[in-house]
Amino acid sequence: MIGAECKTKTYKIFDGHCHYDDSWFDEDREELLASLPEAGVVGAVCNAVDLKSAATVQGYAEKYPYIYFTAGFHPENLEDIPQDYKERIARFLQHKKCVAIGEIGLDYHWDIPKPLQLRMFEEQLALAKELDVPVVVHDREAHGDTMELLRKYKPRGLMHCFSGSVELMREVMRLGMSISLGGVVTFKNARHSVECAAEVPADRLILETDAPYMSPVPFRGKRNDSRNIIFVAEKIAEIRSMSVEKILNTTAENAVRLYGIEGLL
Repeated sequence: MIGAECKTKTYKIFDGHCHYDDSWFDEDREELLASLPEAGVVGAVCNAVDLKSAATVQGYAEKYPYIYFTAGFHPENLEDIPQDYKERIARFLQHKKCVAIGEIGLDYHWDIPKPLQLRMFEEQLALAKELDVPVVVHDREAHGDTMELLRKYKPRGLMHCFSGSVELMREVMRLGMSISLGGVVTFKNARHSVECAAEVPADRLILETDAPYMSPVPFRGKRNDSRNIIFVAEKIAEIRSMSVEKILNTTAENAVRLYGIEGLL
């Protein structure tokens, strides 16, 4: 049991991006998900990476009142895309707890054909505009191409696990999007994340875990979950000279507004 639990019960923690379908949770998923509200977690958005995972996280959303989900194709999951994939994403979005198209974007760290990544990202951005829903964007070592397409489509949505510079963050703000920050902001050499945490407008900041990945200090390298957002909030509160409670409550409100969730807070 992570020690943050007892510290968070009076706060409203909203995890803007997580992956509770990951195999790292197979041993105790049900127990963990049932316990998170007791630790102050009022909301969590489980992001799909393909159609199979979208169906899985939909199941979590139907079982746990605080969980919401997305549907979309991650750039690392572009094998065997069905021809009717856009129609199938659209059907997921008819579910009252499906809040965005995601996780979509570009990842140039891995050897995945760039033309395929670009086509799928653009098609899903266009679908989001057509359906008037937010997007959750993955951008890894692909800032230039990512921003080119975002400038073209100007979607509503979230740049998740934001890793860019303050200058890039400002451009994201000009496009009307939000950014989410997670455990990286607590790392010793996280200069960009710290600078962005200091300057991002308060109404455009969302907190996330990217669970089970990216655990903050003091749990770096271990499995992450939504309770650990308290450590991210503590660091950002220090950076911005604000209270932890204010950071948590404001970012929860931002997430609810972005995802169009009614009656949660």
